[in-house]
Amino acid sequence: MINQLDTQAFLWLNSQRIDSLDPIMAWISGRNSWFPLYMIIIGGLIWRYKTRSIGMLLVIIFSVIISDQVCSSILKPLIHRLRPCHEPAIKNLVHIVGNCGGQFGFCSSHAANTFALVTCLFLLIGKQFPMLIYFYIWAIIVSYSRIYVGAHYPLDVLAGAGIGVLAALLCHKIYHYFLLKNNHENL
Repeated sequence: MINQLDTQAFLWLNSQRIDSLDPIMAWISGRNSWFPLYMIIIGGLIWRYKTRSIGMLLVIIFSVIISDQVCSSILKPLIHRLRPCHEPAIKNLVHIVGNCGGQFGFCSSHAANTFALVTCLFLLIGKQFPMLIYFYIWAIIVSYSRIYVGAHYPLDVLAGAGIGVLAALLCHKIYHYFLLKNNHENL
């Protein structure tokens, strides 16, 4: 029942396309498209927080690694849910833009990684920069692009986003534990 609803939602969302958006959505969905943004984030953290940025960057790096590995190395091989672009029953109905990706799609590493990054940033410096909440729009657009290009079902994306948020919360909690422990030891 859930798979059927997910498939219907995917087919509807994937069919809501505009041909002129295809190259833009392929770029948004691209793995290397966002490296300039990542460099700006890294440079901004280092410039603003100096040595304190090391811990912040480690939180971000570990949360992205955890979210990515949970999706790619654990759930995809364990669950074996075919990507919509590989699913024989709907394959001919899927609008595919670019490369479909690997055989299995549950859950979306793109969604997991972008939501891990944004959640880490928001938890680490969101009080100082409340406008960071708008980075979630970026994460949603990247995640939606995976449906648009035919690589993921909506539940793949939602599960990936949830895993990314949980990985960020876990890494942030560990970071604060060590910060508090270090502060108590220095008293």
